This record gives sequence, C-alpha cells and structure tokens, in this order.
Amino acid sequence: MYSFRTYCGFIACHERTDAFIKALEQSVKPGCVVLDIGAGAGFFAVKAAMLGARKVYAVEYNNAIEQGIELAAKNGCADKIEFIQDISTKVELPERADVIISDLRGGLPLFSTHIPSIVDARKRFLAPNGILIGQRDILWAGVVETVENYDKYIANLFSTQYDVDMSVAKKIIINDYIDGASKLENLLAEPQSFFTIDYLTIEDPNMNAELNFTVTRNGTARGFNIWFEAIIGEDAFFSNAPGGPLLPYRNPFFPFENPVEVEAGDVISIELRANLVEDDYVWRWDTKVFRQGQTGEIKADFKQSTFYADIYAMKKLQKQASIYVPTLKEDGEIELFILSQMNGEASLGEIAKQLVEKFPKQFSSWKNALTRVGRSSHKFS
Repeated sequence: MYSFRTYCGFIACHERTDAFIKALEQSVKPGCVVLDIGAGAGFFAVKAAMLGARKVYAVEYNNAIEQGIELAAKNGCADKIEFIQDISTKVELPERADVIISDLRGGLPLFSTHIPSIVDARKRFLAPNGILIGQRDILWAGVVETVENYDKYIANLFSTQYDVDMSVAKKIIINDYIDGASKLENLLAEPQSFFTIDYLTIEDPNMNAELNFTVTRNGTARGFNIWFEAIIGEDAFFSNAPGGPLLPYRNPFFPFENPVEVEAGDVISIELRANLVEDDYVWRWDTKVFRQGQTGEIKADFKQSTFYADIYAMKKLQKQASIYVPTLKEDGEIELFILSQMNGEASLGEIAKQLVEKFPKQFSSWKNALTRVGRSSHKFS
C-alpha cells in the first residue's frame, strides 16, 4: 500500500500530472459525472470538480482518502465530491460516469489487478460514449548491458569476499526482476514496442509476446528492461523510457540466467509471458541468443520465471492440498468468535468484553481485546 509521501511524489511529477490535467481539461464538461479510481489524496478528483463536473466519485482503499476530504474542503468543492474508501470492484454507484480517470500502474501497466479493475469500471460505470483517462499503454523493451542496482542485487551477491558461497541463491535471484533503470548508451539493440493495452477494448489481463532483437554493437547482454508509453488523452502522454525524465514509476529489469557476450549481428529472441494469478503477475521469459542471425549457432538458451523466485515451504504447500483436512489454530478460533459476534447487534466494546471472557490467557485486558476486535472490524465489517 502506498504511503502518503508516495502519493505526493506522483502529484509532484510534472510530466505525469501535466498529461492527466490536460486530458481532464479536454474531457470534463460542465455538469458531467466523473469517477476517479485510485484517487489517492484526491488531487484529480478536486481538479475535475473545479473544471465544472456536477459530481465526482473518488474511490480509494488507502487511508490517504481522508486527506482528500480535507483537500476538497480547502478548495471549495466538498459538496461536489463523494469519497468512497473501498476497492472499485466492490463499489456500487447510483449513476454512470461520463469520464473515468485512473492511474493504477506499478512499474508497468501489467500490475496487480490494474487491468481487471479498469475492465470492470468500463463495463459497470462508464456511460455510453464516455471517456477513459488514460486511453492506452504501449509496452517497450530493450536488451541492455547493465542497469542501476545490477551489482547491488545480482553481481555482488555471488562474490566470495566473506568466504560464504551464495551460489545456492542464484536460482531465486535470476528468476525475479529488479528495479533498475537503464541509460540509452547501455542498449545493445534498437528497442521495440511489443504490446499495446487499449483500455476501451481490453478484456484479457494476460500477455504473450515474441521479441527479436538484432544486436547493433559488441557487448555483454545481461538482461532486458521493460518500460511504457502512456497515452492519457489527445496529445497528452508520458513515458518512463530510458533517457527520459526521472518518473516515480519503476523500470523493471529482467536478468538473463548468465551474462552473454554478443557481437553486432547476433539475434536475441525472447518469448515473454505475463499471467495474472489472483492479484499478482507471474512472468516468464524464455531467451535464445543466436550467433549472427536467427538460423545461426545457439550461444545461450535460458528459461526463467518469477514462479521460481518464490520460496515455498513444504508444510505450507501441504496445507493447500485438496486432501488436507484443516482444523483451526487458536488465532483462527479467535477470528471465528469475533466474526460470529458481528451480527449487527453488539458494539465492538461488547465484543471485546466477551473476547476477554472466552480467551483470558490471550487477552490480559479489555483494551488489548478491543484492539484485536477493531482490526477485524476494519477488515471485514
């Protein structure tokens, strides 16, 4: 979950904010309805109200929404904005929106439940002929020699200066991406666009792509960067591409299993997949490096996936098996008891009192029990 400082950092990024403001100015007409998904501290919601929107629904799960309420009051538009602290897919609205604005990206648009959330909002909340801000994201990739943080997170880990062999950790490290922006001079081939997300039409949150790079100079290929170009509105866009302004979006770097010495004319072929599993993406990148063309000798052949970067405890996996017969631990019994008392009749204080009586060894005071009950209330009530 983002900190309030992070939200402020996004607003302070002029390249990003200028693009969204320009799109709002193009789209918000007097009397229209606007939905702001992932409203954060309410900046765009307030701006939409100031541009003449009749009603703005600002949806944000984070507690930063409380600051949005103060922001709206400070700017004289509190009566136009309804702040809703929840996830947009769980929200019901009394009317459809003429404009939906959102920025749910992480380092890439393929991030958490970003795309399913937009698809849901488009189908349930967008009025006929309504406008989405942003409109499209174009994904780009480039093979690079190195990126910032490469030594910190990868190369230095396997040094032996402390007489500890860390090679057993290699499988984990080389099957995960890191935050690592590259410079233009580190590119070993012309970058290419490989996937376009059109938010007016997209249905499937998953992605498959075939990337083929012809190396333009001799060097050491250590992996590839992915970045995006965000089309927010008409002539309103920004990008976190190498060589551009520093934005608050990460630049994911996908390492190769081993560095590969390449020469001009070599071809690097990457089969790239991203599949959304629950609320996170599993990435896979299968890489082949051919000497002097795609029919030449294979210099390297790697198969990598973030699936292999997770450390799975056997006992925990066994608890997910279809034949496992579960029984509640003490924490589960406490949670079950609390939820059973949330029947619309008892206050949290009354539930806390009952909790102390039922679990006296776990809760030494009513205050401790109230804290525990409050946590359950925040999550489930």
